[in-house]
Amino acid sequence: MSFFSSRGWESWDIEYRPVIPEGMPVLVDDDLLFEDGPAAPRPAAVVNRWLRELPVSGAPAPSSWENYARAVKEWAEFLAVHGIALFDSRERLKAGLSRYAEHRAAGPVKGRFAATTWGQHMSILSLFYRWAIDEGYAAAEPFTYRSARALFAGTGREVKVNLAVRRTPKPHVTIKYLEPDFIELFRNGLRGLAPDGSPDTGFAGREMPRNAAIGDLALATGLRLAEFTHLLPWEIPALPPTPTTVPIPFPVPAGITKGRKPRTTWTSYDALASVHDYMGLDREAATAGSAWRPPRRWGEPLLVSDPDERGGRINGVRRPWASLTPAERRRLVAPGGGSCLLAVKSGGGPFTAWATVFERTSDRIRARFEPRFPHVNPHRLRHSFAMRTLEYLVSGHYRAAARLAKDADADAALVFYLSKADPLLVLRDLLGHSTVLTTEKYLKRLDTTRIYRHAYEAAGAEAGILDAAAAERESDAEFDEQDQA
Repeated sequence: MSFFSSRGWESWDIEYRPVIPEGMPVLVDDDLLFEDGPAAPRPAAVVNRWLRELPVSGAPAPSSWENYARAVKEWAEFLAVHGIALFDSRERLKAGLSRYAEHRAAGPVKGRFAATTWGQHMSILSLFYRWAIDEGYAAAEPFTYRSARALFAGTGREVKVNLAVRRTPKPHVTIKYLEPDFIELFRNGLRGLAPDGSPDTGFAGREMPRNAAIGDLALATGLRLAEFTHLLPWEIPALPPTPTTVPIPFPVPAGITKGRKPRTTWTSYDALASVHDYMGLDREAATAGSAWRPPRRWGEPLLVSDPDERGGRINGVRRPWASLTPAERRRLVAPGGGSCLLAVKSGGGPFTAWATVFERTSDRIRARFEPRFPHVNPHRLRHSFAMRTLEYLVSGHYRAAARLAKDADADAALVFYLSKADPLLVLRDLLGHSTVLTTEKYLKRLDTTRIYRHAYEAAGAEAGILDAAAAERESDAEFDEQDQA
């Protein structure tokens, strides 16, 4: 498998530039041929056509293209070892799938899949075979489906369930976010501090201001990994002149969002102040006079001049930041030297290995302070933001903050939004979901019961209609009666 690049296409003896998207995976057979004369196209050529249609069939992200291509490539290679064609009969394909399932579940260790990875691959292969059947390339697929009825927000619809997917634990069994005390452990860990906030004398880390600032930003905004990794300094909102409890709007540019849909999330004053401190001190020191240039495999450098909050001149041409993709942002060179990404390494180059930073921090916390501390990946911070934000929305925290801000002449539109909007609608907008149904489904995978229970108890106690202590005594009495029965 290789990845398409149009660089130098003028020398390819063709009249027009190929319409294949940049970075699109391309499967090539061992004999380096794509077709056998007038016969039907080779399976590899069919897969390549399917891959080229992904940007207009619900998978616009280049990272998704690679995942889709690898899933089909590995499946086709496995079938070939057993003498089964990619578009063979249903009977032979089902036999191959059965053997493939055993291979991925109990075969060589390096080839085993977790249930979630297996489910993702089966979903990809199902999409591929349905497309191939519709286009007339395949006569059968290896999957069997059952009908089920899905219910979202009171609306039901029929769905097909792939029986090849392994069962996984119920969503509530695994907590996918950090509780407040663990959030503070993690924030201290990024800063090289012990749980009590004192210096961790057994840790000699580097770039701690950078790691702390970006970790705080991810927790306070709910940005995805690709989003906070590819932000530019000029896209960071200005810091309000005085601290505020009201969240601060944080625009997320279309070029780095999932599906290229711009949105506005928000952040806290403290998290934004941390980012500005990093930009003004450590980042400035790392980039000033840096001779960094992007490696040749990334493409030509994109030299920036006259930058402002909306855009800048890139190789002499004015362009808005929102139009730049992650790959283009990694190639930007700042006017004073160094990368234009928000997070940089000591030599001024771009830093993108956040999954490694977060995992190593959680490993250190688990080994030195708290054995129960979970593995932390970037998306767990997004889940943590969703849970904390929902808790604040349901409990009225933001409504109270809005009332205080109203007296201080804050943004009237934001005050109204915080005071009146439904919590799920607010969370939908902050997370960038297309519909509130997606947000509901997302929340079902997290433990939201506690949030609503606490809000109910707090509201009842405040109104004088709920006595938590009395409720506890009544509950104990119920169990006492049960023990005596």
